This record gives sequence, C-alpha cells and structure tokens, in this order.
Amino acid sequence: MTTTIQVHEQIMWNRLISVVEEQAATLIRTAFCTSVREAGDLSAGVFDAQGRMIAQAVTGTPGHVNSMADSVGHFVAKFGSQGVEPGDVLVTNDPWLGTGHLHDITAVTPVFRAPTGSDVPKLIGYFAATAHVVDIGGRGFGPDAAEVYEEGLCIPLMKLYKRGQVNADLIEIIRNNVREQDQVVGDFFSLAACNDTGRRRLEGMLDEFGIDDLEGLAAFIFTHSERATRERIAALAQGEQRYQMMVDGYESPIQLAVTIKTQGDSLHADFAGTSGPSRFGINVPLTYTRAYACYALKCAIAPEIPNNWASLRPFEITAPENCILNASRPAPVSVRHVLGHLIPDVVLGALQPLCPGIIPAEGASALWNLQMRFVGITDATRAKRSEMLLFNTGGTGARPTLDGLNATAFPSGVHTMSVEVTESIGPIVIWRKDLRQNSGGAGKWRGGLGQTIEISAKDGFQFSVNAMFDRVAYPARGHNGAGNGAAGTVSLDDGTTLRAKGTQTIPAEQRLVLELPGGGGNGPAAERQAQFVLNDVKNGYLSEGQARQQYPHAFTSQG
Repeated sequence: MTTTIQVHEQIMWNRLISVVEEQAATLIRTAFCTSVREAGDLSAGVFDAQGRMIAQAVTGTPGHVNSMADSVGHFVAKFGSQGVEPGDVLVTNDPWLGTGHLHDITAVTPVFRAPTGSDVPKLIGYFAATAHVVDIGGRGFGPDAAEVYEEGLCIPLMKLYKRGQVNADLIEIIRNNVREQDQVVGDFFSLAACNDTGRRRLEGMLDEFGIDDLEGLAAFIFTHSERATRERIAALAQGEQRYQMMVDGYESPIQLAVTIKTQGDSLHADFAGTSGPSRFGINVPLTYTRAYACYALKCAIAPEIPNNWASLRPFEITAPENCILNASRPAPVSVRHVLGHLIPDVVLGALQPLCPGIIPAEGASALWNLQMRFVGITDATRAKRSEMLLFNTGGTGARPTLDGLNATAFPSGVHTMSVEVTESIGPIVIWRKDLRQNSGGAGKWRGGLGQTIEISAKDGFQFSVNAMFDRVAYPARGHNGAGNGAAGTVSLDDGTTLRAKGTQTIPAEQRLVLELPGGGGNGPAAERQAQFVLNDVKNGYLSEGQARQQYPHAFTSQG
C-alpha cells in the first residue's frame, strides 16, 4: 500500500514539474525582451501556501530560481492569506526582496481553490516568475551608479493586478520611467500571463487527481528531497575546506573567499575574508550570493535531487555584514551578476577535497553582457534611439575527465541570442562571432575556448556600451597543475584598449572588439594525449605554434 501511494505521488510530482515547464514556456513565448525569449534569463516555479518552493522549471537561471525561492516568502509575510484575493498578481523588483537587482521583475500569483463540498475558495499556493527587462530607467543596466537610487525605478512589494484588474497607476509610472516602454510593460504582462498558465494547468491537474490542495504533495516532495540531500552531505568527510580567488573588481581587485564546513548532515558556507563593498554597482545582495552558492553545492553534492525549498534547507550561507557579497541598501547592485557568477568557482574550488573527480577548473563564468544604447547621428536618424542587451560567454573550466565547454554559459545557463535576431531588432551590425583560438588553458584536459566578437552601429548611428566584464586582469586558473585560461580583452578595432567596466562611447566609424576569456585547464599538460593536441590544431582551437609550446610531447615523433 505504501509503495502504491508513493508511486501515485511521484507521478503527481512529475506532473507538477511539467506544469511549471509550461509556465516557463508561456513566458518565453510572450516576452518582449530578447534576454527572456531568446536567452532564457528567467525563472518559474510553484509554491505552497507558506511560500515554500515545491518545484521549479528547468528553464531558467540559478540566480533567478534560488533567489525567487526566498522572494515569495517576503510577499507572504507582507500580504498573508488575508491580503490577497482571486485575480491578484503581486510584483516587485526590490533587489533585497527579489533577485538582486532592479532589472529583474518578480511576479507572484496566489492560487485559490474551493475544497470539496464548499463554494468558498481557499488559498492553496502561489506561482512565481522572474524576468530580466531591457531597461528600468535610471542610468541603465551598468556598473557606474553610486547608489541603488540611481540605477532605476524600484517597485516595492505591491499589486500589479487586483481582482483581475490591472493597476493602471503602476503601469503609467513604469511607462514614464523607462526608455523601452512597450518592451518593458509587455514583459510585466508576460509575467502575469505565465503565472496564469501555471494556475490553470494546476487546477486541471488537481481536478484530474481528485485533490483539493497541495499540502499532501508538498509534504511528500519536501520529506524525500530533504532526506536525500542530507544523506549526501552526511557521506562527505567532516571538517573545513577553504578557497580564495582574486577577480578584477571595478576600482580595485576583489578577493572572494569561502570556508565550507560539513557538520553531520548539514553544510555551512561562509564568505568571511571576502573584500568589502565597492563604490560601484558590482555589489551583491546576500539573496543572490545564497542563490549561486547553493547552486554550486547542489551541483557537486546532490545534482540529481530536484531543487526545492527542502533540498536547499540543509545549506546555510553566510557572509560578513556589508561585505561585497552581502551588500546593504542603498549600495549599487545593478551588475551583481558579475561577482555572483564567479561564486560557484570559489565554492567548487573549496569542494575539491570533498568531491574528488568531479570538480572543474575555474571558468570565464561571469557573463559578458553587452548593454548598448544606440542614438541617431544624422538628420534622418536623429530622433531614433534604441536600448539593446546581448548575452555572451567565455569558456568553462576543464573537467577532471573532459575538456571544458567552448563559449558556454556556466553557471548561469542562459542561451546566446542569435546574430540574426539581434540584428533584426536594432541598428546593430555583428561583424564577427567565432571561437577564440588559443584561449583554453593548457592541461591534460583543455579549458573551454572563449569567443571573439566584433560589433558596430549601422550607418547613421553611434552607440555606447555599459561594460561589465571580468577575467581581464585575473584569468581563470587551472587545477591540478594545468595552465590558466586566456584573459579577456576589450578594445576598438584600431587596437585602442577600453576599460572592462563602465560606460564608454564607440566612435561611429569604429567597431567594438571583445575577446572573451577561456577556461582553465585540468591536470598536467604533459599528460594530454598527442592525438587530442593534433585534433585541436586541425580544428583551429590551437595554433600550431601555441601547441608546440604548450604540448611539445605531441610533436616529438613528427619533428
């Protein structure tokens, strides 16, 4: 009998995951901004009546998913069950109550259902979703602000819809504070639409299985997820492990440091020793630090256990008050992703002794996001302006038994926007986008390659870029005696070096050239199979000169 119940509830669990996948698919299909509909920079999930995440869509980024898992609790604390009604949709982009910066909009929709034999709807849970919008006013998406107040419009925990009626005042405020009005407002509506898809599919599922609420299913999921996660932690060696990593920062280099302590069936990751806050917008609220730290821990320790409130519960994440990974209001946090995406490298580095044979070397990790502002400079184009966002990524670190992945977004998991789509929505020309030769760190297993990108404005336009790039001064380090990946570079096509962070204007007649960093290698280069080296040369991943220098043993039989 017990087995029958568990099988039945496992089927419902799988069905619930398909519900949130359809929720995410609706967001992708209705979103206006390419960062959502092309790159998948989003999250979607279902929560119980207490605001605990039961299931998440696979589509989405760890930074969004895991910080959204905290965010819904803030809505529940403010509104409670008495402060919401059928047809309500709640919303915020508060960095400390949402997902870490103002450009991410989190929408939460309460779900009501009348119990069997009653006509009175009861709150049974929530659907939540997050999306990155192309603009939220202020300075725009970039690191130059001195306070969060300069970074754009902050929407407190409030109602986007009340009893099915849109909050027209809020929409009017948004329209009058952003540059891309239709795209941004459209994405707010997309968030509400995707949550409603989840709600309707959940009601159909509950009807099919003949249950009134999510309490029993949530308890089943939470019990099994937490127990399985704690079993994995308890199997690790007990004690403390440390790792440190220097990264570029803005006005000065930043040290990221973590101490991981395993205690029975729980794990504590503490970022004491990390640098203090920056004057610029690279600071990270703790919710985002927690999101990517937990992601790295789960990848290494319990990757097959579904991500939910209970499977995250055994991990405690702390950082000293007001360090750069625990920034306090009103610190600028617009590009918190730069350091946030580097957190898994630090956490995974500390886990090497605990999880031998699975930890990759350091990678490019932080996305090289391009936030560009195009303006017309001729009589025919002077009235035209356009905001564009383009995601790009370097190479991942080599794995213990495999090369790193080329131009692959880890840990964020976002997709690259296609050149064709990007060029169709604004006055941009992408002249070149190819793998960067010689950028992967040498080793028994080679680091993943970065990429080279050349961009200009179309005739009649000029553009500025809000640079938010890292791994330029401090490249990704190899592990176990391997070489580092190549550092990134930012320049004009005439060779003029540009800054890796901050707003800069690209002259109308010139091109922006980005060389994205490569991932570190893994294991001694002398142990790489000669045929692998020759294949890299044949495929253009390595020049012959570089190959002979890094892997001389591969050419000894050929002269």
